[in-house]
Amino acid sequence: MQTLAVQIDDSYMEQFMHFVNNSHAHVTIANDKNLELDPYFYERKTKLQQTRTDIKSGKMEMLSDETYEKEIATFFTELEK
Repeated sequence: MQTLAVQIDDSYMEQFMHFVNNSHAHVTIANDKNLELDPYFYERKTKLQQTRTDIKSGKMEMLSDETYEKEIATFFTELEK
């Protein structure tokens, strides 16, 4: 069995549900809790995975807490000018 995310136009929902009900032996509908809580969950997940890959490969630098705090302080100081 395969899992797909499907977006249905509101105007087609009744027909789609009719199809699903007639295909109940082959199709299962389940709500995705991740999408209920955050509609962009999978986009964020993909971006995070890419960021981690870039850090591991050296393409992107991961700052230490100390360096991050200094850079943020400098950023806000510059913003206030």
